[in-house]
Amino acid sequence: MKFILPLCLALAMASFTFIKPKKVVFFGDSITQAGVRPGGYITLMQEDLKKKNLTNDYEFVGAGIGGNKVYDLYLRMEDDVLAQNPDVVVIFIGVNDVWHKASHGTGTDPDKFDRFYEAIIKKLQAQNIEVILCTPAAIGEKTDYSNQQDGDLNQYSKQIRDLAKKFNLDLIDLRKEFRAYNLEHNPENKDRGILTVDRVHLNDTGNRFVADLMWKAVVK
Repeated sequence: MKFILPLCLALAMASFTFIKPKKVVFFGDSITQAGVRPGGYITLMQEDLKKKNLTNDYEFVGAGIGGNKVYDLYLRMEDDVLAQNPDVVVIFIGVNDVWHKASHGTGTDPDKFDRFYEAIIKKLQAQNIEVILCTPAAIGEKTDYSNQQDGDLNQYSKQIRDLAKKFNLDLIDLRKEFRAYNLEHNPENKDRGILTVDRVHLNDTGNRFVADLMWKAVVK
């Protein structure tokens, strides 16, 4: 009998073993920074977790800072991402690397973009972190390729697609998905107001659209 009680206690404790939720960090710029605000795509995903009774299975964390480019992500990766011990990191960067060429006279040259992006991937993989890449969605929503930065955005998106293939990573092709959505829902060829408020940052529809695309890639 003296062995039965400890055995029962051990079995009871085993049945209540805590399973750590999968921590997903969304790593990016102001679009991601806004994602944790009310109505933001990360907030919407957190609400979806509650609706689907998955709050014990996943934890979503935003790590976005406005104005960031790919090298900013590389420089703050240790403190803002690795220190959180994530299981998954979703990288959503590229808009400022392109946009700032025209707006600030800065930006990131394509070869440097590749090198910094690859360095981020390698450092995350060295920690056995699952990495998911995103192409930059839009700097203007016109569908006839007349937005000023369409050429560069297409180029940088191709580079990200190539990195996803090179490292065998999942890809959320926001560039492709945004264009397809606008082709269907933007018959007047507007430069904003379909998925964005200002050609770049997401409106309510855009946040829901991105949340759904992110969800498909992250929740498995």
